[in-house]
Amino acid sequence: MSDSPSQPAGRTGAEALVQTFVDAGVRVCFTNPGTSEMHFVAALDTNPQMRCVLGLFEGVVTGAADGYGRMAGTPAATLLHLGPGLGNGLANLHNAKKARTPVVNVVGDHATYHRKYDAPLTSDVEAIARPVSGWVKAAASADTVAADGAAAIQAALAPPGQVATLILPADTAWDTTTAPIPAPLPRLGPPPIDGERVQSAARALASGEPCVLLINGVLTEARVQAAARIAAATGARLVTDTFVPRMRRGAGLPAPLRLPYFGEQAAEMLAGTRHIILLGTQAPVTFFAYPGKPYWLTPEGCTLHEVAGRDGDLDGALDALGQAVGAGGKAAPLAAADRPALPSGKLDARAIGAAVGHLLPENAVVVDEGGTSGHGTVMGTRGAPAHDWLQLTGGSIGYALPTATGAAIAAPGRRVLCLQGDGGGMYTVQALWTQARERLDITTVIFANRRYSILQVEFGRVGAHAPGPKAMSMLELTNPTIDWVGMARSMGVTAWRADSAESFNKALAASFAQPGPSLIEALI
Repeated sequence: MSDSPSQPAGRTGAEALVQTFVDAGVRVCFTNPGTSEMHFVAALDTNPQMRCVLGLFEGVVTGAADGYGRMAGTPAATLLHLGPGLGNGLANLHNAKKARTPVVNVVGDHATYHRKYDAPLTSDVEAIARPVSGWVKAAASADTVAADGAAAIQAALAPPGQVATLILPADTAWDTTTAPIPAPLPRLGPPPIDGERVQSAARALASGEPCVLLINGVLTEARVQAAARIAAATGARLVTDTFVPRMRRGAGLPAPLRLPYFGEQAAEMLAGTRHIILLGTQAPVTFFAYPGKPYWLTPEGCTLHEVAGRDGDLDGALDALGQAVGAGGKAAPLAAADRPALPSGKLDARAIGAAVGHLLPENAVVVDEGGTSGHGTVMGTRGAPAHDWLQLTGGSIGYALPTATGAAIAAPGRRVLCLQGDGGGMYTVQALWTQARERLDITTVIFANRRYSILQVEFGRVGAHAPGPKAMSMLELTNPTIDWVGMARSMGVTAWRADSAESFNKALAASFAQPGPSLIEALI
């Protein structure tokens, strides 16, 4: 039985959609397609201006789109197969949502006239997409799909950025249409800055009482400099949230403090503060609630001043507040150039950080999911040549390998360093295959402590009893031991194993010197 509509002459809806993307500057599509998306795949094949990148798991696809958007400032497209495919990619769409990354998420669906039969892969795609998307729409026909695509791009770029999900029923992709390709829609502007809020924050900063500028967002050099000038002009401390989407840092740049992960340490950092000025962020809270530990981190008696919230106009807030406090000509303190010496002897997190700080190429991109082992690299690179640092904004592990993949495509010619814990790496290890296929200049360091170290720490912090053999078996990555070198080589990635500082130094230097992807399994 079929009540499929007749097909007029013209291009397919999928071809119209792809051309709409290309005309609006969306030139990369990360994809893991299925049957319902074959006409979109065919349309990609016929448009030479669209780069197609295959991921072997949807979490790789969505994480790569996140990394691309963070670096490019413009969205890539994804192509996912129905509700289950979208479900596989949700964790890294969650991270993209928390990072405010522009992503155009295309999800195939059954033909409009087939959905009523509840075939095995039928699902409520919109319901699955809604929690991670700021904009969701299902295309109704081939005649409207290009206009829907233009609206999706406009929505993804709505300041400061968001995931826009376009659901593409199969018949809207294969039916033909004579509807014209729409011109790119104008970018939406951010909401205006509230002048009274700016003045209230400026009065607080001039009060002589202890103040903190708490900032989040894509912290470009211009934004970091602007915030640091305000801090220097007023005596306030400049602090970033624990995880930010991207920050320019290194020698010659301001070095903001970072809010600690653990609540007790964060509360100690903020103790005595009388005013917290929120710039692109919200009031500070802990990642989790713990029995008997602080969770609301604003000190008692401290006033919050929201100049720009998480979805606010960060540039406008920095400009207005800077003018209000007279920060324009103020020089901010800058990090001095300081490369640590190459380490020797035992290989641990500090030695890895020193080696990276000594060897990191200029203008590198660092994607950090080092977990409990990444702190040494943060410390070791403070005076390294200027670079961009990307962090795990949504807390959902398995982000670094895919995000590094997308970042490398967005920033060709720059070395990408991926700091990856071994537990998180196993969530999206398929990204290595994509890196090899695309010949991307990515160095991956696997912190191979062979356990979920952060969970071992959290076990005690939540007040659970001391872990016994059964509990510990769920927090360790042994029996069998994962062979990262063999796994990487099987996917076409050059790989080394390092068990001393000297062997790590040698492998890292070799990796930075050669094109293409490589991996170092660091036994710590």
